[in-house]
Amino acid sequence: MSFARIEDAAVRFGEKVVLENCSLEIKERAITCLIGLSGAGKSTILRLLNGLRRPDEGRVIVKGIDLTTLRGRDLIEFRRKIGFAFQFAALFDSLSVSDNVALPLREHTKMSNAEIDKIVTATLELVELETAKDRMPAELSGGMLKRAGFARAVVNNPELVLYDEPTTGLDPIITHVLTDTIVRLRKELGGTVVVVSHDLESIFAMADYIAMLFEGAIIEYGTVEEVRKSPNPIVQQFLTGSEVGPIPL
Repeated sequence: MSFARIEDAAVRFGEKVVLENCSLEIKERAITCLIGLSGAGKSTILRLLNGLRRPDEGRVIVKGIDLTTLRGRDLIEFRRKIGFAFQFAALFDSLSVSDNVALPLREHTKMSNAEIDKIVTATLELVELETAKDRMPAELSGGMLKRAGFARAVVNNPELVLYDEPTTGLDPIITHVLTDTIVRLRKELGGTVVVVSHDLESIFAMADYIAMLFEGAIIEYGTVEEVRKSPNPIVQQFLTGSEVGPIPL
């Protein structure tokens, strides 16, 4: 079943065309991974899905709602259903891990402090950071920072979680830990997940579906096995990392 659809979207920054005739379906309760060259517009797709960016053309439908029609309070209310794990975690340096994770609940609910503390503790346990709840961000390793960001993204049990480059710049061991964490969170909490990543090994381990973005449009979409067997030479060059092929270097 479809959770969200991007239909013939175009996004332009001045004369620079980021997306053009871009269409993508996000399956409900699945992990969809977006791949493509650096600067291809993958993160822009995440921002279309959470309403932070409105397409210049086309539509973005999430749970039957056309986001291009939402304004003001309606858009803010919609975003509460979406979690966003930023590339560099984006934690507040002046707040402890637990206070960072609690922010969405303090800002958007009327829960008591006791209720919030209970949910935050349970969420930190899910990402195996319960012993770090009183630490400050500066005291955390790169992998711990990422997991704290994951916890904040899912603490209000959103229907859709977006991960922007969750394993960038991390060693293979921590990459494996974070990949497992994303899979476990989707299994434990349900919901729908979209991940932007360049790490093919991580993608193959977590994805239910893969979509490849190239020159502003989705040129390949399918299961891991379907994409790996794609006859498209652009897809194969990207997957193999070859210098030889139709992708301009």
